[in-house]
Amino acid sequence: MSNAATVSAPLCATADPWPVRPSFTVPFGACDCHAHVFNAASQLVPNRVYTPPDASLESYRHVLQTLGLSRGVIVQPSVYGTDNLATLAAVAEGGENYRAVVVVNEDVELHELQDLHAKGARGARVNALFQSDACLNDVQRLARTLSDATWHLQLLTDVSTIEDLEGFIRGLPVPVVFDHFGHIPAHLDTNHPGFRALLKLVGEGLAWVKLSGSYRLSAEDRPPYSDVTPFAHALISANPDQLVWASDWPHPHIRPPMPNDGALLDMLAEWAPSDAIRTQILVENPARLYGFDLPKPQE
Repeated sequence: MSNAATVSAPLCATADPWPVRPSFTVPFGACDCHAHVFNAASQLVPNRVYTPPDASLESYRHVLQTLGLSRGVIVQPSVYGTDNLATLAAVAEGGENYRAVVVVNEDVELHELQDLHAKGARGARVNALFQSDACLNDVQRLARTLSDATWHLQLLTDVSTIEDLEGFIRGLPVPVVFDHFGHIPAHLDTNHPGFRALLKLVGEGLAWVKLSGSYRLSAEDRPPYSDVTPFAHALISANPDQLVWASDWPHPHIRPPMPNDGALLDMLAEWAPSDAIRTQILVENPARLYGFDLPKPQE
């Protein structure tokens, strides 16, 4: 890959190449709502905090097939900045069952978003967590343009660090999707004011949350990351209509050991024992958020 790794950007470990099948029956049309593809199509930014391993669409398709998932959302990672070529190329190759979330400049024009929409993009991501120049105070203009494009805003941020999360989200004219449980460290527990605000927003249908990246929050080093379970239960109790599940494959920039993707999906059965709620989270909600057609019942 271009732009060799530096001391400040260590090479990430590779994902577990042997995913196992989950223990429950995955509903037809299920979607993984957050994964990354890494290859030489895009240029790595010099001020990145990690250097990713190669992670091809072919490898990702193998994960989806093994897990019983038929749809995927490719999310632009921070290491590529606004060079969305690798993400969009993966969606183009993947076809109608794939969508993209891209990264754009705050002064992006509507016609640019419309062009990206035609290429499969449905949202824009702002990274306000990992040494990014993006700042939550700078997204107002972007949010207005996203609204004109009927897109959503995806935020990578720690909700425990935002003083007035509720007021901030209520002031935006677009749906807001929070990565990885709102990225709140599990040791803060579900009574933290930031997480309580997130629950209120989810309950009122003003925010979405990805049930993903448990290993980024947990003090445990392998699934099932039980200290994250109370957060999942709280969110599902608040409003299962505003939740989606995601693998976060190939799990860049995490401490080892690498989780198995089948074990990550199995955690959803613990969080949501109901088949109907799992179908909401895996099928119906992603269709609504990313503009997929609801799958027709299998013969």
